[in-house]
Amino acid sequence: MEGFGHEQVVFCQDPFTGLKAIIAIHNTVLGPALGGTRMWAYASEAEAITDALRLSRGMTYKAAISGLNLGGGKAVIIGDSRSLKSEALMRRFGTFVDSLGGKYITAEDVGMTTKDMEYINMETEHVVGIPESYGGGGDPSPVTAYGVYVGMKAAAKQAYGNDDLSGKKILVQGAGNVGGFLVDHLIADGAEVMIADIFEDKIKKVLADHPSVKVVDPKNVTALAMDIYAPCALGATLNDHSIPNLKCQIVAGAANNQLAKEEIHGKMLLDRGIIYAPDFLINAGGLINCYSELEGYDRERAMQHCERIYDTTMSVLNESLKTDRPTYEIANKMAEDRIEKMAQIHRSL
Repeated sequence: MEGFGHEQVVFCQDPFTGLKAIIAIHNTVLGPALGGTRMWAYASEAEAITDALRLSRGMTYKAAISGLNLGGGKAVIIGDSRSLKSEALMRRFGTFVDSLGGKYITAEDVGMTTKDMEYINMETEHVVGIPESYGGGGDPSPVTAYGVYVGMKAAAKQAYGNDDLSGKKILVQGAGNVGGFLVDHLIADGAEVMIADIFEDKIKKVLADHPSVKVVDPKNVTALAMDIYAPCALGATLNDHSIPNLKCQIVAGAANNQLAKEEIHGKMLLDRGIIYAPDFLINAGGLINCYSELEGYDRERAMQHCERIYDTTMSVLNESLKTDRPTYEIANKMAEDRIEKMAQIHRSL
């Protein structure tokens, strides 16, 4: 907690439902900590804790750089979402969220659905991403995917002189909700799309809509020749092993915490001449969508806010080119500066 700068970490367990969860609250200077709940079969509790800490810190930066009045938080539920999940488990988790009194607001993430948010909402009002029929914003994935898409176009503008993605070879790693919606945009733009995923049902769903998409082995994605690599599954895919093998000009995807170690792997990408669109900047669409829900949901307003990701990404990439500094470092500084300025305002009141 001290190393990452967290305010609070809550451990939750319930033997009746089998719930084991961690809620990590990183920073609440700008507002309540909002971040999705991820359900995953972690190899160990230590791995789950690390994921919660890294993801919640990322949410702080994501909210700050997007101009949202939110802090950063995240929750993880330990277990296989395809076998352990139940109404009782979701509602019990909802009671833990409610016990924090609004300091943490949860939403949908990997392994979760809008139906799960509906169950959680039965126990707490501190949840977003509930179905539209209940007055919520529904699945935030389309908005997340749109933000990644415009961020990718900004990176293409930097790399190629224009943001046209037609004919570009783009690998989408992770064919889940966000990855699937991203493929929709890329195909519409005339890109040559490849996908990789460990779940066959997700592959089949994408192919049903886009039979021209090429399926590749998920075990060897970073060694394939491509123009743009779009990691849209779990984090840390940019590491000591993968970066030397990358055969692309751009990395721009939806996954959180793509850099295994920011200070090392951000510099490695820069040294290799690979443009990296910071993940917490371009994947902020889901958070933007949830924020819109707190204000009285309006999908059009959320999409318009998402379009600003293009200009912010261009600013980060231009500054990186000008100063020869890693893009993550520049984006981090932008977020940190806003947090510090707002903290000064609060101190003076």
